[in-house]
Amino acid sequence: MGLELSDTSKNYPASVIRKMFELANDYEGVIKLTVGEPNFETPDHIKKAAKVAIDKGYTKYTSNAGLAQLREVIAEKYTESLKRNISKDQVMVTTGGMEGILLALYATVNPGDEVLITNPGYPNYIGQIEMLGAKAVPVKVLEENKFKLQAKDVEKAITINTKVLILNSPSNPLGTVLEEKEIRELAKIVKKYNLYVISDEVYDKIIYDGKLHFSMAEIKEVKNQVIVVNSLSKTYAMTGWRVGFVIGNEEVISVMPKLQEGIVSCIPEFIQMAAIEAMTGSQTIIEKMVKEYSWKRQFVYESLNHIPGISCIKTEGAFYAFANTKQFSESSECFAIKLLKNAGVAVVPGSAFGSMGEGYLRLSFACGEEELEKAIYRLERYIVNNY
Repeated sequence: MGLELSDTSKNYPASVIRKMFELANDYEGVIKLTVGEPNFETPDHIKKAAKVAIDKGYTKYTSNAGLAQLREVIAEKYTESLKRNISKDQVMVTTGGMEGILLALYATVNPGDEVLITNPGYPNYIGQIEMLGAKAVPVKVLEENKFKLQAKDVEKAITINTKVLILNSPSNPLGTVLEEKEIRELAKIVKKYNLYVISDEVYDKIIYDGKLHFSMAEIKEVKNQVIVVNSLSKTYAMTGWRVGFVIGNEEVISVMPKLQEGIVSCIPEFIQMAAIEAMTGSQTIIEKMVKEYSWKRQFVYESLNHIPGISCIKTEGAFYAFANTKQFSESSECFAIKLLKNAGVAVVPGSAFGSMGEGYLRLSFACGEEELEKAIYRLERYIVNNY
């Protein structure tokens, strides 16, 4: 009898986002509006900090939890933003936001537990949850509610096995931002049923129209139940650096270093030194990016709503448009592949984000201005000429 691969490896859900990204490589001249990656270079002062750190010998192992000085910087930032004292012992440095979510799940979830996620929602949550032997339970998020998660819908999905709610605001793929009032309503449910919340806040600095980011971790009644996950990837155009962090109560954070030891041991020392520079040095990159994204989201919003058969609500945060294409009588994946092959534009089918994403397309506008304008033009021409 031959050896077999594990059920986990065979059943782990493949990323449709990556599928479309890779498929686009088979065609010349394709404009990719697929992967959520800033079209900005990491600022020079951050690169310099990494180079200096390497030259100074910062190339050794560090504490599993991360450098004390980086954790102190993060703690200071969140003491200010959460309006309560955060110590470095409440901070864990991770390999990007994705490992942060994984560690948060490892620390809180047992096999058989249920984890509530939004549908549509970020698809990598499902794979991580199932890898732990837990069950991902989707909660429908509707366009008629401006793609805002409703507390009443969360409560309906809760069973005796529910352990965790994953929140993502600003949202990928929906581009929505939960208001303080909406998060407080969700917090009541979290308190009532004694749930953990993993709050994915990696887009917290990319918000438009003067809206303010509000974290459930600011609410004193549930503060010890909330685990904040963030990353430097989007905020500082550092996607490839793979540095993120988790903030929670000391009991939750205290178990993460030993879990980290069994996964990657620690984050490279010189990258952590660069992260310190990113968080303490000039913050002009954030303002610059948001200003440019703001123009692009307005352009995409107006342009898409001008195309026959397509509509979309205005993005409130992050850099995605979630466009309604239900007037076209074909699946979102089929439609996306046709756009790729015939219009030279790569987008992600909404079905990649859950069953409620069927009939939508996600477009990332974190690309060059000229590329974006050309992509929207191609999209419009193709639809006008073929539908």
